[in-house]
Amino acid sequence: MEALQRRLAVARGDEPADLVVRGGHVFSVFTREWLETDVAVVDGFVAGIGEYEGVEVLEAGGRYVVPGFIDAHMHLESPKLMVDEFARLVLPLGTTAVVADPHEIANVLGVDGVHWLLDATSGLQLDVFFMASSCVPASPFESPRRPLIPGDLESLMRRTRVLGLAEMMNYPGVVSGSPDELRKLGLEGAEHVDGHAPGVLGKALQAYAAAGIGSDHEALTVEEGRERIRAGMWLLIREASMARNLKALLPLVQEYGPGRIAFCTDDRDPDDIADHGHINGMVREAVAWGIAPEDALVMASHHPALWHGLHHHGAIAPGYQADLLVLPDLVTFQPDVVFKRGRRIVDVPQIPTPEWVRQTVRIGRLDAAHLAIPWNGGDVRAIGLVEDQVVTDSLTRTPAVSNGHAVASAELDLAKIAVVERHHATGRVGLGFVAGSGLARGALGSSVAHDAHNLVVVGMEDEDMTFAVERLAELGGGIVAVASGRVLAECPLPIAGLLSDAPLATVIDQSRACNAAARELGWKGATPFLTLAFLALSVIPHLKITDRGLVDVDRFEIVPLRV
Repeated sequence: MEALQRRLAVARGDEPADLVVRGGHVFSVFTREWLETDVAVVDGFVAGIGEYEGVEVLEAGGRYVVPGFIDAHMHLESPKLMVDEFARLVLPLGTTAVVADPHEIANVLGVDGVHWLLDATSGLQLDVFFMASSCVPASPFESPRRPLIPGDLESLMRRTRVLGLAEMMNYPGVVSGSPDELRKLGLEGAEHVDGHAPGVLGKALQAYAAAGIGSDHEALTVEEGRERIRAGMWLLIREASMARNLKALLPLVQEYGPGRIAFCTDDRDPDDIADHGHINGMVREAVAWGIAPEDALVMASHHPALWHGLHHHGAIAPGYQADLLVLPDLVTFQPDVVFKRGRRIVDVPQIPTPEWVRQTVRIGRLDAAHLAIPWNGGDVRAIGLVEDQVVTDSLTRTPAVSNGHAVASAELDLAKIAVVERHHATGRVGLGFVAGSGLARGALGSSVAHDAHNLVVVGMEDEDMTFAVERLAELGGGIVAVASGRVLAECPLPIAGLLSDAPLATVIDQSRACNAAARELGWKGATPFLTLAFLALSVIPHLKITDRGLVDVDRFEIVPLRV
């Protein structure tokens, strides 16, 4: 009551504000116009816009004052940074809030890991909101540490900052009316649900929307995006390090305006963010493409808040949280000043990590013989890479054969891939081939393998692949590039095999070194290790691989390697 009384006093002009931003062009998300006015802030909230006096005055000098950017859907684990280091990276870029699906941590550490992540983010200047991970595992073909059951989801949705149910990846189960999936949608707190339905159109999409799922970030084409908007869903346009969908979907903004469209990053490498920005980079690219700055800014701030029911975020208006960016221009979208809750951003205190979130890589005995594929002729199913996309093709290829075994071949541009179960040391290994990587020698390995995060390794020699797996186990997780039994580059991720405990600059350098090493080994196309990670995700078409074998996602079943 006292805080509200003070806010009203400042709004009336009876008391000075804590902060007044003066002399700027202030963006109204409601009318998409620029106002020549002051912004008065008290106790971290906007008290009013107009003519005000304040204890502190920032002279904007004709610069542009806009709301802080909000990432409508992302995974905190993808940048490989502990949450304090992630905040250090994105706050200066103008991202003041994110909505995270923690299903990576959930697959490795269970519901306890999600509660830990909620606690770890509670003191950050960056606002981190969560959605309760709906699909752990993502499908019956994946092997996490243990599944999340409805009781786990209910416990999460009782937590402050948990907004609803995260992306429903088992879209075949939802569309077919699977009792297990419908039970999740019926949980208390699950009225707000994010979607994940790559390639789903027509009556299947109608069924998906009819189940109460209100958004999707997996649209790749104008046709897919248009159907989602027409079905009343929010279209979350994604520009990740690998799945780059922004330019393909921007024609919908020209066609319909920005209504029911918001920006998200989903999965981004730390060096990509450092080099090209975060949400501000999406705004910059959209404007350079031809979208009006006002439309791009709305999709980066107010619309994520609208979709997620963040009623005090995403606008510069009375009663809204004072997350303000001062931009020098409407070209670069790199803020000069960032205010979070009315205060300039400050250095983030380091967050300690308990021992139980480490040492999560447990593998059975493995040697090159476990990766051998006996072969007496014929064709194989091969995972075909699609540039800059997480979808893959299902190809038929004739493999090279040596000493009665199907082997990788640089000449055929066919690499071997293995997924090694790493939570319970079962020794289970799924084997297959990948076409189109360009890999000519060595091996790449990662403990980041969506969504169960078993170890995924792709290579040209079984010995190098085995060596990469052994090195990952020694590190407690990470990404590695190896050749001829030697580590070329690595980025240790000892926290759940997903996150580094190193400083931001170190992780960026390590990530860059690993990507560079992969390209030295011949890798071509999109970011190597994110590509590798998504080859294990069994809910994105068309052919994927888990520790249980090859998954035909369209048929939603395990299929043999031999065609």
